[in-house]
Amino acid sequence: MQDEMADVLPDKRQVALSFSRAAAQYDGAALLQRRVADRLLARLPPLNPQLWLDLGSGTGYCSRALAQRHPHSEGLALDLAAGMLRHARQQDGGARHYLAADAERLPLRDDSCDLIVSSLALQWCPDLPAVLAEARRSLRPGGVLAFSSLVEGTLAELRQSWARVDDQIHVNRFRPQTTYAEAAKASGLQVLTLEVEPEQLLFADLRALTHHLKAIGAHNLNQGRPQGLTGRHRLAAFTQAYESLRQPAGLPATYQVIYVLLRKE
Repeated sequence: MQDEMADVLPDKRQVALSFSRAAAQYDGAALLQRRVADRLLARLPPLNPQLWLDLGSGTGYCSRALAQRHPHSEGLALDLAAGMLRHARQQDGGARHYLAADAERLPLRDDSCDLIVSSLALQWCPDLPAVLAEARRSLRPGGVLAFSSLVEGTLAELRQSWARVDDQIHVNRFRPQTTYAEAAKASGLQVLTLEVEPEQLLFADLRALTHHLKAIGAHNLNQGRPQGLTGRHRLAAFTQAYESLRQPAGLPATYQVIYVLLRKE
């Protein structure tokens, strides 16, 4: 099964570098990431894993939660961004081992893991079927892969506002929900949960929004993104377009989050 987004998603090396640079300020800005991680963890079925993996572990929020839930289990934190792993180690990231590696090529033995959790990381992986195949290979029978990711429609306000200015790529692109559903069905894993829920953040102004995206390493990383500075008149038109969407509590930024639980039979 081919992933139709593989040719348009950001280069993984750019993603890793961007998140490594954001590591120090990431936790202070990662309200959405914590909220989504909590909702993903709340969906987990009862498990008593010998070994769990936090896939795309970032600064260790999920790893610390998993370590508290399963104090007698062995935990692995894996991320492509070495800077995130260093930061997690320094902050007692919850895992016993930290691995700088690729989700599409897991450095794990076959049938070695009982639980793989990945929150808001797989949207950056160009080859989703490879990620699911690696998870299936690495999980023991009865093991669970639980992940959250961003789908098409995320940051629609930002995209729509830029579309009123020009036709360039200003906002990261994400797979549609149907792609995740098809990949999950084709993975050979049993689908336990597959649902999308919106999450909305509100910002005082556009400066606060763009600072937030930069602080979490999720600013525009797409291939074909504009290079150089944005002209004053175009920026003013964009600001006016976004301001037309203002709510009483601030400027909205809506994320479409998919939650997927898969079990190896």
